[in-house]
Amino acid sequence: MHYSSLALAALGATVASFAVGFLMFWLAPGLIKEAHKYPAVFRPEDEMKTVMPVGMVATFIANLVVAIIFAMIHRGGSGAMEGARFGVLIGFFVVCAFVLHNYVNLNIGLKLALGQALAYFVQWTIIGIVIGLIYKPLATH
Repeated sequence: MHYSSLALAALGATVASFAVGFLMFWLAPGLIKEAHKYPAVFRPEDEMKTVMPVGMVATFIANLVVAIIFAMIHRGGSGAMEGARFGVLIGFFVVCAFVLHNYVNLNIGLKLALGQALAYFVQWTIIGIVIGLIYKPLATH
């Protein structure tokens, strides 16, 4: 495993994650509006800001773990295509293990859950592409 390439891929994935997340909320403000219908579930914006560092560190760690998994299974080929396929798989995993699981356990509506599912699926697909484009394994002789 090429550790400096892995760290760079994780950093790039983290930047992409925040950029895509911001873009999603900018392009789809209805998702935030829908979340506001559940004040007992979501923190107010001012409170979120106080715990944002936890979210930032957790996002980097999650992206590092995903980059490590990519590095472990990457067989070569087009970084963008391998990353896209990987990102789609991670996207489905996140939607099923996180978003739909939360829909069952949290008192939120289907509209919000489906909006989150789409947003997270797109976000993780893009993160996979970014990792695929950045990560380069060590050359083997």
